[in-house]
Amino acid sequence: MSSDPRPTRILTVDLEDWFHLLEYGGSSDPAQWENYPERIRRNTDLLLDTFAEAGVQATFFSLGWAARTYPDLLKKISDFGHEIGSHSDTHDLVHQSNPAAFRADLRRSIDAIEGAIGKKVTAYRAPGFSITRSSLWAFEILAECGITTDCSLFPSAHAHGGFGGLGQGPARIETRSGVLKELPVSTRELASRGIAFAGGGYFRLLPSFLVNHWSKRTPYLMTYFHPRDFDPEQPVLPGLSKRRRFRSYVGLAGARSKLVNLLSIGGFHSVSEAERRISWDNTPWLIL
Repeated sequence: MSSDPRPTRILTVDLEDWFHLLEYGGSSDPAQWENYPERIRRNTDLLLDTFAEAGVQATFFSLGWAARTYPDLLKKISDFGHEIGSHSDTHDLVHQSNPAAFRADLRRSIDAIEGAIGKKVTAYRAPGFSITRSSLWAFEILAECGITTDCSLFPSAHAHGGFGGLGQGPARIETRSGVLKELPVSTRELASRGIAFAGGGYFRLLPSFLVNHWSKRTPYLMTYFHPRDFDPEQPVLPGLSKRRRFRSYVGLAGARSKLVNLLSIGGFHSVSEAERRISWDNTPWLIL
């Protein structure tokens, strides 16, 4: 998989605010987002400090909305040496979209991010890992719009996506506009279910020793965090189901120390740096 004998460990953040929950209808309309108190700055600053202390660089997948609303924050992230990719414009699920709408959303996000940081956007992650086998058309559009690396696939069942038959590790996708390099999220089987242990709710729920145990023993590790994952003081959104409330707020208080502990195992890189270390000629082609 890699020309480097060391494990491939990739550090990523989905740059969105605390109210961007996909199942929450109350915040599904971007026109209403200004009505929610902003917490993205302080939470992102905490991550920037944590990464600086650990001496690591990450890739932040930003909403285009965040780039337009907080261009100074994106510039700060970039000035700290981190890569910034697209996480869509307004956090819409890909498999609920269509090619024309997806292309327009992607281009808006890229234009907003590049306008904020003055650097080209070449990496993408779909909200909720929502590229599925019903939305394969998205890969062609990504390549057409200048994306060279996609991080949208979840190799198991998932609430908002899921891509069965995908292996654990990098792959290549051939499109008419060029080859996409695919870096999926990492999962482990637990109770016959694939769980993303190095990000989101499962990272906050699982004990630190187990997260680190699995992380040390996988040759390919793709993490994914959100600024809100480390904010125990964030408001609780009203009307959530008990299950969704648990998944959204479990483990917030101890998440930062757990992240520090994870980063201490070493070897974490941004998407672009990991991409440079991987021997792509030895990775499989994803058969669509």
